[in-house]
Amino acid sequence: MLVRRAVVRGPGSKFSRCISTHPMRHTVDVARAREQHAIYVEALEDLGLDIIRLDTDDDQPDSCFVEDTAVAHGGKALICRPAEESRRGEVGAVEAALSRYMRVRRADEPATVEGGDVLHLGERLISGLTRRTNSEGVRQLADWLEVKVDTVSDPEIMHLKSHVSHIRDGTVLVTRAFAGKPAFAGEERLIVPAGEDYASNVLSVNGTVLMPTGFPKTKALLEEEGVDVIVLEMTEFPKCDGAMTCLSILL
Repeated sequence: MLVRRAVVRGPGSKFSRCISTHPMRHTVDVARAREQHAIYVEALEDLGLDIIRLDTDDDQPDSCFVEDTAVAHGGKALICRPAEESRRGEVGAVEAALSRYMRVRRADEPATVEGGDVLHLGERLISGLTRRTNSEGVRQLADWLEVKVDTVSDPEIMHLKSHVSHIRDGTVLVTRAFAGKPAFAGEERLIVPAGEDYASNVLSVNGTVLMPTGFPKTKALLEEEGVDVIVLEMTEFPKCDGAMTCLSILL
């Protein structure tokens, strides 16, 4: 899929109060997070994307993780219903922005569904059934987007894309623990080296992969496969259980 646009939203003043289980969540540096986010957005612009910037929402600490609020495919978008009630106020601005470019529909109760669970693989999607996305969410996703959605069930994890990322047509980057899942059987699987599982979440933009600093073995693996890699410092976002794909919606 050729990516032309990205929706982004910078961290607000209350970013350090985000929902997080990370042991270093109390050390979030909001100013540094904003600097890192700005460099991330600049990288997307350098790759030729038009950036749709949403106003920062200081009342929604997790709102920079805009990926969770919508899933776009085939000229339509499902506006998600986050599992955490405190995040449901994030979706209105995203719905308004996306409605200018495509048809949109909101997921309805009892569905919970978040974009961080949904992997785009050409003409099909793979969704996690996790702490954040349930089977009704997957059903509404498939019905509205009119696309095949395979599933990977693991109720212990937050999001599927913390464990697997799309690299290019036919290839995914995946942790060893998830590499054997039947949903990935038709894909070439690049296994994240031991000790670098966080690097399984990377953002592929038209043949170039953005990944976080600090994971040299994963970088080398991708480059050996002929992938162009851009490395970005993202130290503050893991403290809020966030990663590279979380910070944008690609259209």
